[in-house]
Amino acid sequence: MKSLFALLAAMAFVLSACGAPTGGGSGSYRISAGDTAKIQYRTLDSINSARTAAGLSSLQLNAQLNAAAATHSRDMSAQNRPWHFGSDGSSPLDRVARVGYTGRMLGENISETYESEVETLSAWMGQPDTRNVIMDPAARDLGFSWYQEKNGKIWWTLITGG
Repeated sequence: MKSLFALLAAMAFVLSACGAPTGGGSGSYRISAGDTAKIQYRTLDSINSARTAAGLSSLQLNAQLNAAAATHSRDMSAQNRPWHFGSDGSSPLDRVARVGYTGRMLGENISETYESEVETLSAWMGQPDTRNVIMDPAARDLGFSWYQEKNGKIWWTLITGG
């Protein structure tokens, strides 16, 4: 119980330090083209803080997993549904292999929202199945990306590998 409390306290601290989303007046979170690295590293730092608090090793961003995540986020938007299969029938395993990732794909989290990466990560950490993907002890690599539609809807994809 104490370790769960420590984990939640660490996440709250890290997420509170992330700052407010940059946004348009429409109430939806807007991502500019130059924000990619900032968002990916802010998310990585939040995840690694939670993992460290739980006694787990840190993750590192992986360009191949980022590419697989970006491709799937755009594809979910084209399909207009959040799910783990591509419009061509591909699975997460297929997409990770296509980008040449030589490690083992461990998990994928997806989301369809108008919320920021901080709010999305917080929601994932609040559910056992998606938290388990992020906190998998075997994970070493992270892919994290999104696609934002003109109306502000964001399709988020997180992939872990080891």
